Amino acid sequence: MTSMTHDGPEITGGVDTHGLTHHAAVIDSIGRHLADREFPTTIRGYRDLLDWMRVHGSLVAVGVEGTGAYGAELARVLTAAGVTVVDVDRPDRKIRRMKGKSDPVDAYAAATAVLSGRATGIPKSRDGVVEAVRVLRIVRRSAIKARTQAMNQIRGLLVSAPAVLREQVARLERAALIRTLARLRPGDDLARPLAATRAALRRLARRHQALDEEITELDAQIGPLVKQAAPALLELFGVGPETAGQLLASAGDNPERMRSEGAFAHLAGVAPIPASSGRTHRHRLNRGGDRAANNALHTIVLVRMRYDERTRAYVERRTKEGLSRRDITRCLKRFVAREVYHALTTAPTERITQTDLTPAA
Repeated sequence: MTSMTHDGPEITGGVDTHGLTHHAAVIDSIGRHLADREFPTTIRGYRDLLDWMRVHGSLVAVGVEGTGAYGAELARVLTAAGVTVVDVDRPDRKIRRMKGKSDPVDAYAAATAVLSGRATGIPKSRDGVVEAVRVLRIVRRSAIKARTQAMNQIRGLLVSAPAVLREQVARLERAALIRTLARLRPGDDLARPLAATRAALRRLARRHQALDEEITELDAQIGPLVKQAAPALLELFGVGPETAGQLLASAGDNPERMRSEGAFAHLAGVAPIPASSGRTHRHRLNRGGDRAANNALHTIVLVRMRYDERTRAYVERRTKEGLSRRDITRCLKRFVAREVYHALTTAPTERITQTDLTPAA
């Protein structure tokens, strides 16, 4: 689809998204409410929504609530049609108390947020390899959670299991324990607690094995996709397929939407926040942003602090200067965020090699 030129006054759109319907509204260049209408969440409904907005004038931009959830497909359709899409946060509680809550109110609020400049976020495009990595990682994460739950249940059952069964698997490592339990033969009489416990443990062990296989298959699928999406990211010290996949998912298929490395640092929750008072001048850890991306950066920093000589020398130097381990970790996370940003957004010939850790402080 291509963009079209429409005569008439400039207008701004806003959409309040839901599972089955989207409510759209349009306002003019000075914020007057022109019209609002509800559309179904289908391809035809998205196109009708765009045509309806363009009837009222020249469409400048559309603010969409929830571009990462209910509004994801609408954002893709609008972007493909050449429309500027802006990601809009839902109104805060104070505004909701003052102006009320309804679909038209929220749709007009989204349009007003774009027109006033309060909302400027560019949504993730969600149309490339990174989106494929993201959805596969969701499945992998749930499989790991289920495997951990199965292991915890196995250990919980063994605590109260009959002694003859506990002694059979005592002191076994996890892999050997799972193999042994998966081969148990409980017998036909499950009315006996020993037989029922064996049956339960065998089922949990086989579930654990099945989840192991599923995770291995997912790793084999995700690894090449991560390498395809950002080979330079995997070249950074301490960055593996798991942390790279999370950083890619946080940045999206269009990392250029982040205007600077500072914007990426805020996204990942590693931008230093002033925490000065009186004669005390310091910064603290940023507790906002994408916590999963923050965790990925934290993992990279821990690996570097243990195995990277340059990072270990930096930690020693900053410790002598009086910084706490938390402050040093904050500095290192900010530095790693800088490296990651350049790996994601810069062409290979333009990448800057950072040789001094001091600017990260």
